[in-house]
Amino acid sequence: MAMAKKGQDIFFRIERSAKPIVAAVNGFALGGGCELAMSCHFRIASDNARFGQPEVNLGLIPGYGGTQRLVQLVGKGKAMELLMSANMLDAAAALQWGLVNHVCTQEQLIEQCKQILNTIISKAPLAVAGCIKAANAVYDETVNGFELEINEFGNCFGTADMKEGVGAFLEKRKPAFKGA
Repeated sequence: MAMAKKGQDIFFRIERSAKPIVAAVNGFALGGGCELAMSCHFRIASDNARFGQPEVNLGLIPGYGGTQRLVQLVGKGKAMELLMSANMLDAAAALQWGLVNHVCTQEQLIEQCKQILNTIISKAPLAVAGCIKAANAVYDETVNGFELEINEFGNCFGTADMKEGVGAFLEKRKPAFKGA
């Protein structure tokens, strides 16, 4: 139980990071590896990636949040099938099921991740962090996600980045966000 708690705590830190974290999966993401990938904000897979939660083959269940995040990502029925059968999904099926956001070749994997992250880092950092926090609230029963969204909107509204973003939009130029 202590091991599972420690793993969950680590993966919650990843999931709750104010900076975007992407899983680049190139090969097997099974058990804890799949749980790690699911704790990231999104997943990009090479065409040879394989995903699964085979713990039932060992007389166990996932302990690092896999039962919860898998249901959130693919839905209860599909998650139950994967959890209880210990079957693996290939990259194409993982994309179809909603477990990954994109599939590309092995050679394109890191470049694809960089392209997406470069797009994200060109945005207002405080707003990106607010999006992460608000989206995570959907799955936290102790938090009213709508209230949190209102607060995050308000927090962003008076920032220098918001002023820069609106000014850049009106002036038809790219914004230069500073995270302030």
